[in-house]
Amino acid sequence: MTVSLISRRDMIHALGGGLGSLALANLLATQASAAPQGPHFQPRAKRIIHLFMNGGAFGPDFLDPKPALHQYAGQRPAEVELRTERQTFGLMPSPFRYRQHGRSGVPVSELLPRVATCIDDICVLRSLHTDNPNHGPALFLMNSGSVTPTRPSLGSWLSYGLGSENAELPGFVVLCPGRPVRFSEMWSSAFLPSEHQGSYINHSDLDPQRMIPFLRNALPVETQTRQLELMRRLNEEHRNERGADPALEARIQTMETAFRMQSAASDAFDIRREPQRTRDFYGTGHFANACLLARRLAERGVRFTQIYYGNGQPWDTHNNHNDTVRRLAQDIDQPIAALLTDLKQRGLLDDTLVVWGGEFGRTSTSESGNGRDHNHWGFTMFLAGGGVKGGMTYGATDQFGFRAVEDKVHIHDLHATILHLMGFDHERLTYRHAGRDFRLTDVRGEVVTRVIA
Repeated sequence: MTVSLISRRDMIHALGGGLGSLALANLLATQASAAPQGPHFQPRAKRIIHLFMNGGAFGPDFLDPKPALHQYAGQRPAEVELRTERQTFGLMPSPFRYRQHGRSGVPVSELLPRVATCIDDICVLRSLHTDNPNHGPALFLMNSGSVTPTRPSLGSWLSYGLGSENAELPGFVVLCPGRPVRFSEMWSSAFLPSEHQGSYINHSDLDPQRMIPFLRNALPVETQTRQLELMRRLNEEHRNERGADPALEARIQTMETAFRMQSAASDAFDIRREPQRTRDFYGTGHFANACLLARRLAERGVRFTQIYYGNGQPWDTHNNHNDTVRRLAQDIDQPIAALLTDLKQRGLLDDTLVVWGGEFGRTSTSESGNGRDHNHWGFTMFLAGGGVKGGMTYGATDQFGFRAVEDKVHIHDLHATILHLMGFDHERLTYRHAGRDFRLTDVRGEVVTRVIA
């Protein structure tokens, strides 16, 4: 488990003797600079579940029907003469049929029959656009508002601004199967206090003891308590001699969370405690398990849970696009519908914002005959719950689904809207670093007010 900037040895020490609650109370007076700012106004959402389709999905396959792709199949009209990362050729139709669903009549592809039953709770954003067609910069921009790996992630900003609802669990959890070799910077806290970094959880194994290394301490509680008191005194002496050190205090706070997680995480991360009918409702596979975990974390007050679909870019369909997408859609349809339905039945959807999408989309033109290249000009995402209007679409791409042309939504606009739903003015949620004030949305971004209920 990676929590903030602590090493494996630190984690062993943390779980074996991190600071106790008394130490935490004694630290509060010296941590004013790292204390949560609190929302600027009444929030519509308390927490976020981000379903990240890393690699990028093609909007017209799912929620943005484009019949003109069939009419002009194989042709390359002027509208699609747009530069992407690789060479593409003629227009390639999407073979998946659409039907209108729900009271709202929003069209949904045959690939998402179960999600279609939830469409009245979903706001489809059809006009996203970003700045770069390369995975790395696009991933950074979607996660941290910058194309460089030096800025805090969205989850870190929310943790910094709001703090935690549950002191026994991390405020920002990242679920990604396998070892996240290429993605760890996506949930970095960068220059924010390091306790706001995402806590990476490899949920490939559903036993919390293996999912979260060094979770339990074999020492009796009485022995741990004596260790905690000793560490409290040593840290007080260190601070009195050297003054406040934000990095040290962040590490102490992280150790405090790690200590409390010994019992809380054993419960929260154990989906085996769910009734079999609930597990069947979500389905099987890593993504289904992550969605169920996200619901369990949401009801326990975790602010931001990010689910990465796979380790790598499974949606990066440069070849064999249609067959791959059909398989991927079968894997996400049931868990997403179950998550939305489960949250709603438990009264959690109203204040839980669910975000679906990738770092960009795919081209309407073909690559290698049966694949699609990266497309940053126009793509689809959706929002649900958390103060968003359901049963609607917003914005539009051109007739081929390539470029956003109506009510365009830049990533900074998306972030501004998400922060607004969480109670923040994106221009006021700032952090002083290197002589200037930084914010998630850099120097731009407008709240998309028409999607807010």
